[in-house]
Amino acid sequence: MAKGGSGIEKLLEAVMPKDAPVNAGAWPEQVPMGPLRKVSEMQAKLHRWAAADPGRRFDDLFNLVHDPATLIVAFDRVAGNTGARTAGVDGLTVADVEEQIGIPGFLDDLRAQVKSGTFRPLPVRERKIPKPGGSGKVRRLGIPAVADRVVQAALKLVLEPIFEADFLPVSYGFRPKRRAHDAVAEIHQFGTRGYRWVLDADVEAAFDSVSHSVLMDRVRLRVKDKRVLALVKAFLKAGILTELGEYQDTHTGTPQGGILSPLIFNVAMTALDEHLHRPWLHGGAMATSYQRARRRRGGLPNWRIVRYCDDFVILVHGTRDDVEALRDQTAQVLAQLGLRLSPAKTRVVQMSDGFDFLGFHIRWKRKMGTNKWYVYTFIADRPIRSLKAKIRTLTHRTSQQDRRTVLIRLNQIMRGWANYFKHAVCKHTLGNLADFVWWRVVRWLRTLHRWGWKDVRRHFTLPDGRWKPIAADGIELFNLETVTVTRYRYRGNTIPSPWTQTLTDHA
Repeated sequence: MAKGGSGIEKLLEAVMPKDAPVNAGAWPEQVPMGPLRKVSEMQAKLHRWAAADPGRRFDDLFNLVHDPATLIVAFDRVAGNTGARTAGVDGLTVADVEEQIGIPGFLDDLRAQVKSGTFRPLPVRERKIPKPGGSGKVRRLGIPAVADRVVQAALKLVLEPIFEADFLPVSYGFRPKRRAHDAVAEIHQFGTRGYRWVLDADVEAAFDSVSHSVLMDRVRLRVKDKRVLALVKAFLKAGILTELGEYQDTHTGTPQGGILSPLIFNVAMTALDEHLHRPWLHGGAMATSYQRARRRRGGLPNWRIVRYCDDFVILVHGTRDDVEALRDQTAQVLAQLGLRLSPAKTRVVQMSDGFDFLGFHIRWKRKMGTNKWYVYTFIADRPIRSLKAKIRTLTHRTSQQDRRTVLIRLNQIMRGWANYFKHAVCKHTLGNLADFVWWRVVRWLRTLHRWGWKDVRRHFTLPDGRWKPIAADGIELFNLETVTVTRYRYRGNTIPSPWTQTLTDHA
């Protein structure tokens, strides 16, 4: 290492005391004065320039990618991810890097490789996980090596603010400040206003099939720097090491599990957004409420795409024939990207029949006791079955795990699940699930301790006969019935960009 310390070392010293661990999962309070502030200001400038000039192609981005501040922030993002404990094909986890190599040395070596052009990404390690809902199908994940994740994160830090200036408001997946609930709220908003014919689309193996040439062409529309383009292409072509230990070339697709993959996939899918949302833009045929009303009076349809990464629906204020025509248009645009709609899973539905989207069941139905109709958002059957399956696994009668461990894990699963679904119409569902969990735990405890019902009542009732919460060693079983159900408000075009203000403005 050079005398006087490297750029990585100096930046680390500037934000952390000498005796502090280099990475503890979260930045200390003073980080905004160091790398994070520098990166945030860089992103704000890139976003501002990209928004001001839609045709601008950015050169000299490569220096920003291997800048010491960018790599430090990128490593922190990787280390703070839940996948930090998972190794790539080289067998190294983030903890291994911290303990065996040291973060300054690791980032210095990585920066030198990237800067000199000798960096080559390793193949991703394939891992198959079951798809939710108990269908028996699997999803292929590609787990990159830690070094590759850091470079991908650095690329994302530089490229994301540029492409975010081009992304349309109808896209919600894997974008800053946006959530799945925003997409569902948009469906609710337009379904209430007459858009009740739905193209419920399913793209076959979207991440595995998207064309590399189309991806690179879309990236080149904004990026002129050949070294950055070469890095992006290298990750696309890195290959896969299968679970059987066999190497496979990647001629199409971008692996699920890569930090850069959702951004690059969104760049490609923007072609579909632009095709279907163009009439809503300034000067378009649906740009104003007056124009949309005039189209309907003339028998012409209006439509709105709502997309969350590779999951999307097209809402249509018109007829079934209008939806079928849009289905054909959509298939043509996707074919240009190397993608195709699944004939079996893509369907045209009336919102009164209901459809599932992002774990929710959305339906136009009559309110009980009235003649008024509303769009309701319920929890779909699949996530309920998935939750029950996890609870059954943890509370199997033959399980010998200690009570405290089981209750902690049950609480983690239920809190996360309820936090996601608490904006649906679900009070009754949560009550039923709370009963289901209570009975599962009680039956497991009876088997574990060979209790009779008298023992259960002795342990879990108060002197006045009322039931008290199940607890073990200070851990109380979470009660799903206590979750507050609230409506998620539609934010539309008011969702802020994270780069409209820099960290300096918040100081």
